[in-house]
Parts: sequence; structure tokens; C-alpha cells
Amino acid sequence: MTTVTDTQSQTDASPFIETGEATAILPLPNDAKPVAVFGTEAIRKTFDAGCVRQAINSAMAPGVSTLVLNPDAHVGYGTPVGCVLASPTHIYPGPVGVDIKCSMSLLALDIDEDAVADKVTRRALIDAICERTPTGAGRGQRSVRKSRNVHYDLGHRVVTEGASPEVCEALGIPPEWAGRCEDSAHVGHDGTADALRARLDWHLSHGPFYSRFPGKIRQLGSYGGGNHFGECEVVRVYESDRAREAAEVFGLRDGGVAFLSHCGSRGLGHDLASHQFKAMQGKFEQWGIPLPGGDRQLVHAPLGTPEANAYLDDMALGANFATINHLLINALVLEAFQEVFPGIDGQLVYFISHNIARKEVVDNQQQWVHRKGATRAFPGGHHALKGTPFEATGHPILLPGNPQAGSAVMVADAGAQKSCYSVNHGAGRVMGRKAASRALDQGEIDQSFVDRDILTNCRRYPIDEAPAAYKDFDEVLRSVKLAGLASEVARLQARFVIKDGDSADD
Repeated sequence: MTTVTDTQSQTDASPFIETGEATAILPLPNDAKPVAVFGTEAIRKTFDAGCVRQAINSAMAPGVSTLVLNPDAHVGYGTPVGCVLASPTHIYPGPVGVDIKCSMSLLALDIDEDAVADKVTRRALIDAICERTPTGAGRGQRSVRKSRNVHYDLGHRVVTEGASPEVCEALGIPPEWAGRCEDSAHVGHDGTADALRARLDWHLSHGPFYSRFPGKIRQLGSYGGGNHFGECEVVRVYESDRAREAAEVFGLRDGGVAFLSHCGSRGLGHDLASHQFKAMQGKFEQWGIPLPGGDRQLVHAPLGTPEANAYLDDMALGANFATINHLLINALVLEAFQEVFPGIDGQLVYFISHNIARKEVVDNQQQWVHRKGATRAFPGGHHALKGTPFEATGHPILLPGNPQAGSAVMVADAGAQKSCYSVNHGAGRVMGRKAASRALDQGEIDQSFVDRDILTNCRRYPIDEAPAAYKDFDEVLRSVKLAGLASEVARLQARFVIKDGDSADD
């Protein structure tokens, strides 16, 4: 297996060949198809040697037909976060990651920005949401008093059915929201839910999964930790005919209030992914198969093998959990807003993943498109959107920046075809968590939120999640637009943030 050499990784010269103002290629050894790179020169400078090394190792791995680096790319688990990997013959757990179907969702509320101008009102909303949706790595329904109780049998249906009408009804989720999901339900390797039921039964009869399953199910409706969040937004629709048309289809109003959420499959997805990495690594050792680039996180399986089928089933179980987790969070957030503003209503704008593998057509053949920290971007007229509300406009693309720079709602352009119909999943880290903790000042971070009148539920904003730990969001979006991948529909301006941190302020 060919890997990037130490000389290549340490050289001062850029490894990229520029092909446009925001496009480039990363050449590969042995005349292999180069990596497609999207980002301005300033953004490409944020791709460090580790990111480049992972990109080359991933692109040269067995069965990989295409690798794409998006502007938010940075070192990840075997494969860079912010990349797309396509294969017609193999499935890879690494380019999905340990948080299966980590996703974004956006809820539009029928109130205007004046309603959330007052600090007392925003603090009441924070309290109402935190009474329903816990944060923190190990916290679940029992840690908040107004959550939904998800019993064992319902949890079984959640992970095998996804957003079925019966599951939605049982959890108080508006069933029509399923039509606003990139994928409302995932099936097993053979296209059936029966395969998922059989796989879940296998897990529940082997090892510690049986005892852990009830606790993991109780995490439904929670954010978790790390970079996950909930954020109250004011919507600013761009002044163009296309943006206004898309905003109307999406259900967004200029000056309206919306709520943006970022989370995934929580502990259940992590358990499933960790099991798969361990199982596949064991097979590689048993059979003496060389690892791509010597990286244990780049294990893989040929499609149709028992190992591939087991991974696809486990990914679907985790993905269904993530789907219901998001929909339940949005139902609870709407309930919290209704507690403060009786009589209001809300509508899910969209729910879209950025850690998943999906069957899609690439280069005129069906392939498994793995998006790791990457967002699907189908433009208007794409065959997969036929019969959906977004057939003419393209679906919403939800991109978190940071609370101070804002987040974005975009829509794909025709040029997205050259990136496997994908864009970035946000700003992307420019500073690791330990580096941020060493380099940044906690007092300055907290004061910056006060200065911008952005409230949080944390006594101290997590220093490793500070805006300065992330790339310049405006330059990231500029890269996407210049590359012809997508255009902005609206910018979202944060009014308060829910994060995993210390206890809420009084």
C-alpha cells in the first residue's frame, strides 16, 4: 500500500495543484485518480500534514473510486473529517465515524425576532429546553424532569423502524416531519427492517450490549457533549430571487426565529461503531490483510460479505436512533417554546446527516458514498428529489459555523456534481481541543459572548469549543460558493446556545 512519505508530509511546498480560485487536486502515486480539493488558498493552508496523509491513504485504499476534501477538512479517525469517499465495491466504517449519523436539524417557529430580544425571555427558554433535553456525555431522560420516557419495547422499534408513524405517535413527534428528513428510516443490508430486527436480537444475546441497551435508549432526546449543541437563531434571508424562493419552500422567514440542533446517535451509535472497528480489525489480524497506510481505522469489507452486511445493519441501527433523537429533540424544543409562548407552532425545515454512507449514483454507477463530516447537496432537478417539496429548488443544506459568526442555510448548485453532490458540514476545526485549552483565554471567551448578547446555559463556555478553535466560516462559505457547489439562502444569527458545560446560570 502506498502512503504519503515523511518527506512529503514535512515539506513547505503545497502538495496541491490549483485548478481554480477555490479548487485544486491532490496528486496520488502510481497515476491514481487525484483527490478533488475544494477551498481557497487560505483554506488549503489549514489542511495540515496529518490531514493530507489521511487523504492519500484513504484515496489509495481498496475499492475507493473517489475522494473529496471539503473546506472544513481536518484530521479525523483514519479518514479526514470533512471528506467524501465513494466505492462501488467496499464499505468502510472509518469514513462514517464513531458517531453514526451525526446530523443537523432546523426547526422554524412562528414568532419574530422581537420575541427573543429580552434576556429574561431567552433565559426562560433556556431553562424550559434544559428541563427537557439533557446535555453531557452520559446523561439521559432521568436527569431532566420533562423528558419523554422511552421504554425497552419502544426503543427496540426506534432502532429498527426509524421515524415510522407509530414511533412518531408514541413519542409525540409530528408524523409529517418524517417527510422533511434526508432519510426518515434506514433498513438492513438486504433492504428490509427484518434484517435489523435479527441483528438487534443478535446484539442483545451477545456480550454486554443487552445490559447497556436500556441505558442507551434513555439517551433519546439528548444532545450529549463535544461539538453538539442547540441554538436559537434569527433568520436573515439573502436578497436574491433564488434565495427568497428557496426560503419560502424551506419555510423560513426573514426576521423569523428558528432553532438549530447538532447531535447524533449518542452512546448507542458509539457502541455499535466501536464493536465494528474491533470486529473488522480482528478479521484483518486473523487473515493477515495489510491495512491501508498501516492505519487500523481504515479497515473495510467487500460488499456482500458477512462482515459488510453486519456493518451495514449496525450502521442502520445507529442511524435510526440518530433520526429519532433529532426529531424528539425538536418536538421537545417546540414544547419548551410553547411553554413560554402559548399557542405558537413550529415546522421542521430539514434533518440532514453528515456522518453516513448512502447508496447513490456516482460516475454513472451505483456506489456507496461515505460522507464523514460532509453534507449531501442535491440541487433542484436531481432525480432523488422527485416527489419531495424540494424537487425544484434543491433541499436545504444546514451548515453550522459558530455562535458568533453565525450558521448558514444553503442550496446546491449544479457544480456540486464534481464533489459527489457534497459540501462541508460546517466550519471545521483549526485547533485541536488540547491546543485550544492551552492557547485560549477563558475570561476572554466568556466576555465575547456577553459583548455579543448571546446567552448560554454554561457558567463557562467550553474553551475547546470557542469560536477561535474553528476555521474562518466566511472563508469556508466563500470557498463553497466560488467552487460552484452551493449558494447561501439565509444566515442564522445566534441568540442563545445550549451546550454541555457547567450548570445553568441563575
